[in-house]
Amino acid sequence: MIYAAFALVLCFIALAGVYVFLGAEFIGVTQILVYVGGVLVLLVFGVMLTNRVKGDKMLTLSQNKVVGFLMSVSLFLLMFKGIVEANFASLEWVNQDKSSQVGLKGFGLNLMTEYVLAFEMIGILLLVALLGAVYISGKKRKEYDAS
Repeated sequence: MIYAAFALVLCFIALAGVYVFLGAEFIGVTQILVYVGGVLVLLVFGVMLTNRVKGDKMLTLSQNKVVGFLMSVSLFLLMFKGIVEANFASLEWVNQDKSSQVGLKGFGLNLMTEYVLAFEMIGILLLVALLGAVYISGKKRKEYDAS
């Protein structure tokens, strides 16, 4: 089931790429945000919450914890270095007068420059609400020992 969820993620991302190549960047980004960010997160939570098959508890072996940890730390450090060394002030679209921009482009510029903190806080709030909904809706089962 989890492999099917990851394959669905790749299909949604590929479809977003098709939209971008067709010149519909907004629809491509919306495809990623709505479907990959929303629908598949719910699907993965559904897979994680159903941990029983025919009454037996499913066990997954976690392997290569050290390698995974080292790879994630190195990827984080690489991305952090790129953000720190980037010269965002030299970008042409950052220095433009945002009040003269109208429509979707002006909205996107304002959202990603002046209101980026509010945008990120809303994302964190939605994530906490989703986790709270999963916690509240989860059934509390008592495990009985057969012996």
